[in-house]
Order: sequence, then C-alpha cells, then structure tokens
Amino acid sequence: MDSPRMRHGFEDEYNSEDYLAVLEQVFYMYYTDKRHETGGNPKQEPPGSQLIEWRMRDRLKTVSAALVLCLNLGVDPPDIVKTNPCAKLECWVDTLSQPASKALESIGKNLQIQYETLSIRTRYKQYLDPFVEDTKKFCCSLRRNAKDERILFHYNGHGVPKPTSSGEIWVFNKNFTQYIPISLYDLQSWLGAPSLFVYDCSDAGNIITNFNRFIEKHEQESLEQRARDPLNLNTTSYADCIQLAACSSKETLPMNPELPADLFTCCLTTPIEIAVRFFVLQNPLPSTLTLEQAMKIPGRLQERRTPLGELNWIFTAITDTIAWNTLPRPLFKKLFRQDLMVAALFRNFLLSQRIMRVHHCHPVSSPALPETHHHPLWQSWDLAVEMVLAQLPMLQLAESEDYNGPPYEYQHSTFFTEQLTAFEVYLQQGAVDRQPPDQLPIVLQVLLSQVHRLRALILLSKFLDLGPWAVNLALSIGIFPYVLKLLQSAAQELKPVMVFIWARILAVDSSCQADLLKDNGYSYFVSILSPQSGIPVGNASEHRAMCAFILAMFCRNFSQGRAVCAPPGVMSSCLAHLNDDNPLLRQWACLCISQLWDQFPEAKWLGIREGAHLRLCELVTDNVPEVRAAALYALTTFLGIPEMSEDVMKIEQTVANHVLYMTTDGSSMVRKELVIFFSHFVKRNEDKFLVTAYEQMVAEREALYSGGRPTPLPKTPDGTRDPGLTLTRTVSNPGVIGGGGTAFKNAQRPMDSAPRRSEGTVFGAVWQAILIMAVDPFPETAQTARIIVDYIHMALLDSPLGASAQVVIDDIIRGGTSFKSSFKLSLAPDTPMSAKESRPESPGTPNTSREGYFTSSLRRSASIAASLKNLALGYNGTSKEPPMSPKPQSLSRFKSERENDPDWNRPPDVNDYNNTNTNYHSAKEPVSKNFQPTDPEAVPSIPVQSKFMEWSIEYFREPQMKPNEADEPGSVDYNQRLWRRTRNDKIIIDTQAQKERAITTRWDHPRGLLNNLCQPTRLLFHQFEPYLVAVDDKDSVSVWDWEEGVQLSRFSNGNPVGTRITEIKLLNEDDVALLMTGSGDGVVRIYRNYESEQNCELVSSWRALTDLLPSQRSSGLVADWQQGRGTMLVGGDMKVIRVWDAPREMCMSDIPARSGSCITSLTSEQVAGNIFVAGFGDGAVRVYDRRLAPRDSMVRAWKDHKSWIVKVHMQRGGMRELVSGAATGEVKLWDIRMDQPVKSFNAHSKGMRNLAVHEHAPVIATGSTYHDVKLWNMNSYDFHSPLSTVKPHISFLQQNRSSPVTGLAFHPHRMMMACSGAGDNHISLFACDSRGGI
Repeated sequence: MDSPRMRHGFEDEYNSEDYLAVLEQVFYMYYTDKRHETGGNPKQEPPGSQLIEWRMRDRLKTVSAALVLCLNLGVDPPDIVKTNPCAKLECWVDTLSQPASKALESIGKNLQIQYETLSIRTRYKQYLDPFVEDTKKFCCSLRRNAKDERILFHYNGHGVPKPTSSGEIWVFNKNFTQYIPISLYDLQSWLGAPSLFVYDCSDAGNIITNFNRFIEKHEQESLEQRARDPLNLNTTSYADCIQLAACSSKETLPMNPELPADLFTCCLTTPIEIAVRFFVLQNPLPSTLTLEQAMKIPGRLQERRTPLGELNWIFTAITDTIAWNTLPRPLFKKLFRQDLMVAALFRNFLLSQRIMRVHHCHPVSSPALPETHHHPLWQSWDLAVEMVLAQLPMLQLAESEDYNGPPYEYQHSTFFTEQLTAFEVYLQQGAVDRQPPDQLPIVLQVLLSQVHRLRALILLSKFLDLGPWAVNLALSIGIFPYVLKLLQSAAQELKPVMVFIWARILAVDSSCQADLLKDNGYSYFVSILSPQSGIPVGNASEHRAMCAFILAMFCRNFSQGRAVCAPPGVMSSCLAHLNDDNPLLRQWACLCISQLWDQFPEAKWLGIREGAHLRLCELVTDNVPEVRAAALYALTTFLGIPEMSEDVMKIEQTVANHVLYMTTDGSSMVRKELVIFFSHFVKRNEDKFLVTAYEQMVAEREALYSGGRPTPLPKTPDGTRDPGLTLTRTVSNPGVIGGGGTAFKNAQRPMDSAPRRSEGTVFGAVWQAILIMAVDPFPETAQTARIIVDYIHMALLDSPLGASAQVVIDDIIRGGTSFKSSFKLSLAPDTPMSAKESRPESPGTPNTSREGYFTSSLRRSASIAASLKNLALGYNGTSKEPPMSPKPQSLSRFKSERENDPDWNRPPDVNDYNNTNTNYHSAKEPVSKNFQPTDPEAVPSIPVQSKFMEWSIEYFREPQMKPNEADEPGSVDYNQRLWRRTRNDKIIIDTQAQKERAITTRWDHPRGLLNNLCQPTRLLFHQFEPYLVAVDDKDSVSVWDWEEGVQLSRFSNGNPVGTRITEIKLLNEDDVALLMTGSGDGVVRIYRNYESEQNCELVSSWRALTDLLPSQRSSGLVADWQQGRGTMLVGGDMKVIRVWDAPREMCMSDIPARSGSCITSLTSEQVAGNIFVAGFGDGAVRVYDRRLAPRDSMVRAWKDHKSWIVKVHMQRGGMRELVSGAATGEVKLWDIRMDQPVKSFNAHSKGMRNLAVHEHAPVIATGSTYHDVKLWNMNSYDFHSPLSTVKPHISFLQQNRSSPVTGLAFHPHRMMMACSGAGDNHISLFACDSRGGI
C-alpha cells in the first residue's frame, strides 16, 4: 500500500536541491540585534571601561645634574676596612694605573659620559671631592637655574665615612684634613623639589630613612608657617623627591676585584656592560670566552640592528615589562613615563636589584619598589645574552684584519618574535578575566622595528578589539605617540591596521582630536575615505566606515576639526558612500556628515550645494534601520542655519516633508529619531506650530459638538486634499462657549468657511504625525512626542492665543462626555507605562475641578499629549490611523452596517466578553530596556537631544574580530544553545511514535487544570519549553508552566480600552523564544523574557496596520510568522495583507486581499514561505503566491464556505494539510492545486467557535458554541463520529447555559491539547493517553 503523499505538491519541492540548501542554512534569530537588546540607548558603562587618565599632564625633565664624587683617592675612610685584593674600578677607570688627580678627572668625565647615554639634554656638572662651602653654593645655584624642573644629585661617597644614623653625609674641608658632615635637612633646603638623588655608598639605606623623616619635618614647618601667616604662599614642598640607594642600612658595598667598586653606579649608567660581566661571572658552564672578550660586543647602543644595540633594546623591553607587571599603575606612570632620566635610572635599578643581592647588598628606593630579581623575564634576558656571546668569537674573528672567509651574518635574537607569539597565544585564549598581558610593553618596543612592526600592529589591533579596558591599558603603557607618528608613514600595508587601531582609540578617548590636527594626521583618514583611494584589504568598505567614524569623532564638538575637514572633500566622499552595499559604511557616512555640519553653517551650505540633504532623504527607505536612523540624525543636525531666509525655510520644509514617510516605520529606534527630528523642526518653527495646535483643537471642538470626527488637517504635506473633503472653521465665540457649548449642538449653526492657516502645509502634517506618535506603542517614542506636545500646548497657553485656547480646551472637556456615550468603543488610555504610575484621564472624562484642562493635567503629573489622544486618533475608538487616512466615515454608517449584517458574517465571539470581570492594565506593562521615564514635574523642553551618536559609537567599543559568545565553542551561551538543540531533537524524536496513537486513542486523558484568574480567549503552546501562553479578553498575558501547573508571569499588553489581543505567536522557538502579540488597534508588540514577571522587556512594537476601521465586524489584527524568512504577514479590517520584514523592520509590500470583507485568519507554508492562505469574514478562502507581483499574487479563491472563517491553518509538518473551518460548523480540507475541497464535513450543527490543527499528527479539534470540543481524524473517510469529545472546565453556575469554547490549541509536537470556555477562568489540558504529554 502506497504511503499518503504530501499535499499541494510540496513533496517534490521539499526534495529539491533548493529546499535542501535552505535546510542547511544557519538558523537565524530575529529581533536580537543590538538595537533590540539595548532599546536603542547607550549602555551603562561597566566598571573598568571608563577612560583612565593616560596623558602625562605633569611631564617633567631632569634639566640639571650634580655629579658629586667624594673619593679622595689613595686615602681610605676610617670606618671601612678594604679587602686585598679589592675592587679598584670607578666608572670603569683603574684608580691605581694613574696619578690620583688624573684618575679623579677621568672618573668624573666617564661618569658624565655614562649619564649622557641616558639623557643627552641634561646639563651635567662634576663636583670632584667638593668642600662644604662649595656644596651649598652649587646646590643653591642648581635649584635657582632649574626653577620648577627636576635636579639630579649623584653622590659617590666611597672616600668618606658612611652616612650617620642621624642623617648626615660627608664632604671635605679645603685642606682635606677633615671630613665635614652635611645634614640632609640642609641639603633638602638647598636643592628643594622636584629632585632625584642617587646614593652610591655603604649604609645608604640610612640616608633614605632620614631623608624621609626630614621631609615630614619640612612639611610640618610649612603647615605651621601657613597657620601663622596665611597670606604667605611661598612655602616649598619637598615631597616630590625620588631616591635610589646602593644598599640598605648596615650593609657594606661589595669589594670583589672582578667587579667595579661603584657597582651600583655601573648598574644605573652602563647596564649592558655590567649585565654581560655578571652573566660571564655567574655562568656555571665552562666557556673559552674571557671576561675581556665578553666586554667587546660589537655595535652601538643606539643602533638596534647591531649586537650591542639589540641587547640594549631587549634590555629596555624586559625591564619595562617587569616594571609594568609588578608596579601599581600610578607608580609605573610616575617612574617610567613622566621623565626620561627617571625612567632610565629605574629600569637599570631593577638590574641592580638582581646583581647586588648576589653580593649581599639590597638596593633601596623611594618610592619603594617590590623585589623583581625573580621575575621569569630575567631568564629570557640571560638567553639573549648567551645567544650574543655564543656568536661573539665568530663576530670578532670576522672583524679581524687577517680574516679571509665569507662575511659572518649575525643571527638576530628571537626574543621579540617569541614574545609576539606569546602575546598571540594570550589573545587566542580570549583574555580570561581581563588579565593584562605581560607582553604589552614589549609590543610597544617592537613598534620601533620595521621588521616586526606589521605583525605587532595586527596583534595590537586584536588586543584593542577586546574592549575599552584593553584600550585603556594600551594608552597607559604609552602606545599613543607611536601610532600618532605612524600616521606620517606612507606604507600601504599599514593602512588597514592603522585605521582599525585609531577607530578603537577614538571610541574610548575622543580627546585625541588636537593630536590628529597637529601634523595633519587626520588627512591620513581623509585620503582612505575617498572612493578613489586604494586600500589593500578585502573588506575595504568596513575600513572606510572606520575612517568615516574617525573623522566623525575628529569633528565632534571640535570646531577646528570641522573647519579643516570641509575643504578636502570629506562631504563628497561620504555622499559617494551612501550607495555602498555595506550598511556600516552608509551609517557612518551619514553620521560623519552630521558631525561635519553640526553647528557649522558653512558646511551646511556646502551640503546644500552638493544636494546632501536630498541624498539623505533618499535613505528613508533604506533596508537597514541603523542607516535610516543615522540619516535622520544627520538631517536633525542639518536644521538650524542661522539666517532663516525663504530658501532655507523651503529646504527645511522639504526635508520634513520627506521624513514624514517614516511615521509608519517598523523600527522603534527609527521612530524615536524621527520624533527628535520633529522636536528640532518644531522649535525652529515654534510660532507656526502654535497656530497649528490651536487650529487642531478648534477642529476637535467642532467634531465633538457636531457628532462627527474632527476635520483632518492636510491629507498630504504638499497641499493636495481629498476633493470630497470640506474643511470648515468655527468662529470662536467665547461667550457662547462659556454657556456649555449649546451653539455647537445646533446643526443649523453657520460655519466659517475661511481656510485654516495650517491647512495644506507641512506644519499641519508634522503636527498630526507628532500627535499620532504621542500614542506610539513604543514608550520612549511616545514619551518624547508627548514632551513636544506638552511644550507647544504650554507655550500656546502663554501666547496671545492663550485665552482662546483655554476656552476651547474647557469646551472639549465638557463636550467629551456626550460624545463618548454616543459611541460605545471607548477612548484609548495612555501608552504603556508601569501599573504603579497614574494614568491621565481622557478628554472624554469630565474634570471634577473648574480649573483649565491643561493646568489640571499637569498637576495630575500626567502628560497633556496623553490626554489628547483623540486629537491624534480623530475619534474615541479602537483604531489609530495616521493623518493621511481615507475619507472619514460617519458613525451612523457603522451603525447601519452592523444592523444589516447577517449573524454568520459577524465575529462569532462578538458577545462573549460583555460580562467578564477583568480590567484593563491590571498588571505591570513591560517597557524597553534602559527606558528612563521623564520626571512628571519637570517642565517640558525642546529640542530633545538624541543619544543615537553615543549608541553608534559603542559599536567600536565592542569586540568585532572574535565570534559572538553564542558561536564560541565552550562558552556558556554556546553550551546552552547546544543543550537546547539537543533537547529539541529529543522532543521531536520522542513524539514521533505518538502520531500513530493520536488517531486511534481517545483524547480524554486529563493532563492538568490551570486557574488563569481571567477568561482565556487565545492559547499557545511553546514547541519545546513547557510554556503555555494565555491571553484574556482585555490586555492581560499569562504564561504558565503546564508541567508544574504554576503561573510563571502575568503582564499587561497595554492595548487601548475597547480593544483586545487578537493574535499571539512565538518567534525564535528553536532557541530563546520571543512572544509576539497583536491587538485590535493594529499594533504588534514583541517581548523577551516573557516567562519572567521581573525581567520581561518590550523588544519592539509598531503599528503594523494603520488603516483599521472601527466596526463590530472587526477581526482585529491577524498575523502569521514565517521563521524561515523572518517575515510577518499581517491582515485584518483592511483591503491588503501587509508583509513586514523582521531584519529590515519595514513593510516590504502590500498584497491586495481582493475582497471587501475583513481577513479573519492567516496561515502559510513555513519552509519556502512563498504560499500563504487567508480566510475572510464572508466565508471565502484565498491562496496567494508571493513570487508573483502583488496585484497578481492571488492564485486561487474558494467560496464554498458561506460564513465567517473561524480559522484556516496549514500544518508545519505531517502531510501539510490545509484546513479551514467556518462559524456554521463546516470543516474543509484543501489542496491548493484543486478547485474543490479534498474533504468536507460538518463538525457542529449549532455553530463552531474555534478550530485547531495539530502541526504533525492528522488530528483536528473543533470547539462549538455549546461547550464541547470534538477531535477528528483527518485521514477518516466518513467523519460520522469524532475520535473523542471533551468539555473544558465549567463552573457550577454556568452548567445549564450555552458556553462557547473560547480558547483551543494543540501542542506542536506532543499529543496534548488545551481548551477553555466562556464564562470560566480555567484552562483544561487533555492528552491522547497517559503518555501524550511526554
């Protein structure tokens, strides 16, 4: 027997290569982009991401140095007993090889030369065996000449006694017959601060101890002096003194004859020589290399390609890195980045710590440094020295005169290559816990080398990509001067990486603008931004987007930046990129233009000449919401040319006219930017909007007292109107109005036919758009629009029109009650806000006090705009149509239509909910992330400032190179997603076997009973999570865990009073699902964390249907979600089916429904998504194919049903059965290739209220008007009897009455069903057997 074939010919299609290719595509999640995660608002900065002050604001120079040598060669001090043999080298001069006087001169000269290798610009002065009088004189002279800069005082006390415990050092008298002590207290007074002291003598630690004690004494005396004489400001601070001492107290300097006597000085001033000597002396391995040979390494310290220069380069990198890894950041910055001399001495001091401790001395410093002799990088240093010494014999041989062999090529150290590899490994590990990399200072040194520069820059860019914390680290280590200097390089290969690095730096610290201006660094990026320039990288558009970002940041709040960027063609480059395929480039081209002409009229005129404003207006239909928002941001900054000439007014009005199109944009972020644009436009034309607002209120008053709708302002901004529309203006008569508005009730009252000033103008259209947006479903957009309306209305009351406006307002309040009672559908309450907040009264609510309407509104701490919703909507109804709506219809017409409708062509549930006990807004309404409600007491102020620029900048503060957390194997998000996928597969596999039992087993096994506390009208199971979503007849949404039988959350959807939730769907069900609700006012809302009452957030909301008509025939909003295509099909009381695209967040097409009746149900084929089916209120079922042009897309119409289509549904799985059910009880199965139904049967003789189709099993459930649910086997041939009949829970009091089935839903995979009945709050769960709910 052949197995049944799939309906509609889908079997062949699903076996095609195209379909299999679709299945292989990566599952795409919708409404999870950054704009949805953040609500379009900048994030709160996490700790550690704030900018750290990295610039050296207090950079100092060591301008003068006193080299004080107290040697008295030939005479040993009395407290020192020298060994024999003894160290005899001072500054590498043998003191015994020449007369004492000559030796002293040589030592002084050598010491100065050694210091000059550290700082050539310092002025050095030698003081050889000084007298006490000379010492005071030269110390005072040094401070006088140095002013506020640093002084170096180098003291060698090898020929004098040790420093005293009371704080004295020794010099000589003139005859060298006595040692004269100098108190450190006096020395401080002479030299002042800032100063740098180096003590090379035994017991040097005593000096530091007493020196610090005397500093405290000086500071105390200064405080006492200031207390005595507060006006004396000439007190000196001695705190900024840095000291380096050769050993601790009670330690004697080493006298090893193989080492210099001034070992500490040699470590500080000739580190390479002493380090090599130390290595040779400490090397335990046998070597033929003598100490004299080791000291003759060829090359120069300054040339990094020579052996000696390379060693010096490695030494600098290693000591810098050791200090970076061991010192607190502020101390590192002070000692290693503030002063070149101090940095060099402290780098070398780390070497002295290592060498001198071997000889039982422990160098001391102030500020104190931790022990660094054990740092592992010293082993790398030993290896580098060993590699050089291993090649030294061949190097020396090759340089000898009698060498005839081939030239010896020096093998460069692998140190930097290995350290870069270690840095690369660190980056590959993902910077765990944001631990700073040990190698960062080495990367800084590598930038000096052309050999390693490109690799180092690429690794540096990867590091900066980790986030602001990494940028802060790089800036604090001193990377900035290097990358600034590299902007002068013409190397093509450096351009992409330089652009990336600068983008990351400017995203964190925008203060680099002045640095880019200096030496024309900005022109580097101007040239790359140009479309004609070449950039050696595959994704050139992305790098140009970074250039646009860099130039935008360069111009931002920096007038000099704008001035220099305008002439070189930045504007034209950005305009050329507006057509680029890369959305990031389009976005930043817009934002770059915005920063270029923000508060810079010359650039705005340049833009006008180049048509920039018109080019930006073209982007209102861009496919990417961020680009649309960026275009709006740029147009907002365009407003405000100081000279408000007629030409400028026309240009700005043209721009406003173009952007009006975006009032119906599907992106909440775009609409928010649009309202901000309007706030600037309104502020710019405040007087005109005062008149417009006044005329709108007069029109509203007319409508209230004539029993109709207010006269709309222009249909289109260009002035064209519906020729059938009569615009009239009532003559204001305060005396008549004060009498209670009786004159307006007189139908014969003469009307003033004079046209309104705002009629046919862009101001009228913009004002209508603002009023519409004051009731926008997205709270932030509505709040911003209400600020504008409040501001204008308050300004109106303070204007010459204020008295007349107050009269109009009071009359609207009085007239609202009668109008509300004449039309049953009540006014929409406020836009979504917390349930705890007070809701404003509607204009239809009589004000208990006699004060003015606006004043009382403000005192109730509610928005004026929220209270004037009928100004925006035009009537107190469920619909919210835009200003450009079809010709209004009178209420009497709606009434006559309802009276003449046959019962079966009306919504079956029209009378179900008249007596329910639930209220609107009875639960918390979720708001968007980072939403900040305005202070109700705050006075409204415009223009409102946008945060879009800050939000966009965050893109360059976030990692872009590494994959998303959810795509990173091993991450928490990845593991969770993997678990969910495995769980989903298991559920699908486990439920496959149940399909056979579904058509042979009774479905009366009770699975649970849930008390929803309000009447459920729609039910929806999650495919994989144990969630059941239920909505009531108002605006409440409840989420249940059906396994545990507990309610997880309950929240309010926020739809207006008089409307209800008519559609619920789940998006992204395969992963973390989002909940979509559609309500009778045409609004779609999407929620995340819907199962958590505390964490539920509004992701997005928009008005998917803008032309819904108020009618008791209304089906509300019906929708179908196509996960595979990211498309939402939306229909209702409209003549079109609207196709909304989720990634673009815009309406892609309007497909004509080809019916005069309302759409009651939508379903579609879920894989390719081309075929969809609609059911209508007149019983028709129509099939559409999206591959065809919209006007030709209807490919089949079935009119076998003659009553309201309760539901039409195409299975996602199984045989893809297409089932329709009508209110009369008929159920039909269709094949879209056939004109007649495949099967047909009557499920209920007295009418059917609900229908559900299992997605995978051949089972249909039908709910009647008399409280029974029947289950049917689709594969049956006769349909004489159902599989089962069950009844939802019903209360005792309702048992004898007709109680229709209001909610009915199958679980998509499990053999489970949920149902509920009218007049009861319970949800009943049934399974086909005890295993049906596995």
